Amino acid sequence: MALARWFARSSLKLAFAASLLAVLSLPSSAQGGSNGWELCNQTSFVIEAATGRPDGGVVIVEGWTRLRPGQCRTTIQGPLKNGVYFVFARSSKAHRGGQRDWSGEIPLCVDTNGSFAVENPSSCASMGLEQRGFQAVRFDGKPSGSMTFKETDLYNKGGQSPENAGVQRLLNDAGIFQDVVDGYLGRETRAAITAFLAERKQPATTPMGELIDILEDVARKRSMQVGMMLCNRTGNRIIAAMARFRPDGLESRGWWTIEANLCVRTVDESLITAPHYVFAEMATPQGVRVLKGATTKFCTSRAQFAILGAENCEQRRYRSEKFVETAAPEEGKLVYEFFESAFGGPQRSQP
Repeated sequence: MALARWFARSSLKLAFAASLLAVLSLPSSAQGGSNGWELCNQTSFVIEAATGRPDGGVVIVEGWTRLRPGQCRTTIQGPLKNGVYFVFARSSKAHRGGQRDWSGEIPLCVDTNGSFAVENPSSCASMGLEQRGFQAVRFDGKPSGSMTFKETDLYNKGGQSPENAGVQRLLNDAGIFQDVVDGYLGRETRAAITAFLAERKQPATTPMGELIDILEDVARKRSMQVGMMLCNRTGNRIIAAMARFRPDGLESRGWWTIEANLCVRTVDESLITAPHYVFAEMATPQGVRVLKGATTKFCTSRAQFAILGAENCEQRRYRSEKFVETAAPEEGKLVYEFFESAFGGPQRSQP
């Protein structure tokens, strides 16, 4: 077991994993803090963090701790025990461009849909949970510590701040005002904020933290009105991928694991009126079933992927799979439902 091996090591080497736009700043040892384990968000994203703490021979995983841009919060109360602690973080679903995460190599269980506290089981699926890769931080003789999430742009020059950058990003995500996310609030941006608050009958003196909360709510609701949703209407778990035309060419993305009677959002931006494509496999006791009527080939990979172009898949060391064309999006939105009848008979045994 990977987790057991990490506990057995006398020293831990931290593995760094970055999202496409933001990076996680992790010290090789925890920095000094005042009250337990403090997490600080110096990015332009609203972040949700889950932490794991040792408790005897098990790990207690809890989430989600919400961190506004520029905010610090204590996630585990002190004094901290000697040993290894764990953290995984994700960006709010209000942000466009796909959810970013800050992850590592230690597999622990989370509830992706809401707050949770769980003694990490041997199988996440058996408890209706999902597995995520956590970063590890070792505390030796320190009752407290802190850790900071950062981006490549630090937002620490005169007039800049992560709060300002967060407001800019959420204004963009909510479709209120398009601005460069640089941490400076210029005259036009401030005018847009004033008009937005007036429209919602909020005082112009609304604190930045409350403004971020309001903007996140608006952006989250907007994200639900556009994009692509895949829904599993079968009684079995399915693995799905999608493909579409983009300005820079054809693109295929996957994989999404969709439990029975649940949906996942695969694109969180307005869709163009052009063909979209889906691929899905359903694991059953009799074998793997795939969608019927699939005719259009796109590239896929065994691991999570985002691939540009649909040509020469094998030569590029990808796999080639046939996708089903969907109905055209309407008003920038498409919901595709997988029904039992859409899948053919078992083709091969489960991997």
